[in-house]
Amino acid sequence: MALREAASGGCSLHWPRVLLFGDSITQFSFQQGGWGASLADRLVRKCDVLNRGFSGYNTRWAKIILPRIIRKGNSLDSPVAVTIFFGANDSALKEVHLEYPCSSRTDENPKQHIPLAEYAANLKSMVWYLQRAGVPGSRVVLITPPPLWEAAWEQECLLQGCRLNRLNSVVGEYAGACSQVAQDCGVDVLDLWTLMQKDTQDFSSYLSDGLHLSPKGNEFLFSHLWPLIEKKVSSLPLLLPYWRDVAEAKPELSLLGDGDH
Repeated sequence: MALREAASGGCSLHWPRVLLFGDSITQFSFQQGGWGASLADRLVRKCDVLNRGFSGYNTRWAKIILPRIIRKGNSLDSPVAVTIFFGANDSALKEVHLEYPCSSRTDENPKQHIPLAEYAANLKSMVWYLQRAGVPGSRVVLITPPPLWEAAWEQECLLQGCRLNRLNSVVGEYAGACSQVAQDCGVDVLDLWTLMQKDTQDFSSYLSDGLHLSPKGNEFLFSHLWPLIEKKVSSLPLLLPYWRDVAEAKPELSLLGDGDH
C-alpha cells in the first residue's frame, strides 16, 4: 500500500508487507486474540500484515493460487516476510467412515487429503516460486500443523455425521515432512506439532475444537513466531515521524519526506 501522492509532488510512500499464507488457522488469525492480529499490532506503522488464509485449503490448491497472490517481476509485490502454514487439511485421512444405520460404507476424501510425498513437493514448489518471484528463502517461514486433539475433534466429526477423520500420529508425519522441506530449502520452520507436545505436556488447551487454535494456542504460536519474524523486519523504520516531531509551522516538511523518522 502507498500513501496518496501529495498535490505538491511528494513521492508516494511504500509500505512493506508481511504475508500470511495458509488454511483456516491463518484465516482465523485476525480474530480477537489471534496470532495474525498480534503480529499486525506488533508491526503497526512499520509494515502491513496481509491475511491470505483460505479455510479448508490444502497445498495442492495453495500452489495453484500463490502466483495470483504474489506476482513475479513486481518489486512492490515482494513481501519482507512470508509464512506458509498448511498441513491440517492435507493430513486428513483419505477414507472417511460415514455414519449410516446398518452400514460401514467408506468414502474417499480427495478434496482435502494430499499424499505425504505430494505435500512435501507442493511446499517445495511454493518456496521455489517465491524465490523466482524475488522473495529469498531468508524471508520465508514454514509452519507445521499443530497436534490434533483427537477426542475433541472426534466430537466435531460426529456432529457432521462422520467418524474421526484425522489422527495425531498422521499429522505428525506431515509436520515432519514440513520440517524436512524447510531444512532442504534453507528456510526457517516453526514446528508447532513438536513444540506443543514438548515433554509430553497436555496440549488440549491450545486447541478450541481439537484442530483449530484456542486463545492460548494463538498466544503460543505468536510467542514462537515473533522471534523468527522479528529478525526479518528488524531494520524497518517507523513510517512517518512521531507526532511530536512534526514541524508545527510547515508540517509538509516532515510529512512529505522519505518517512525515515
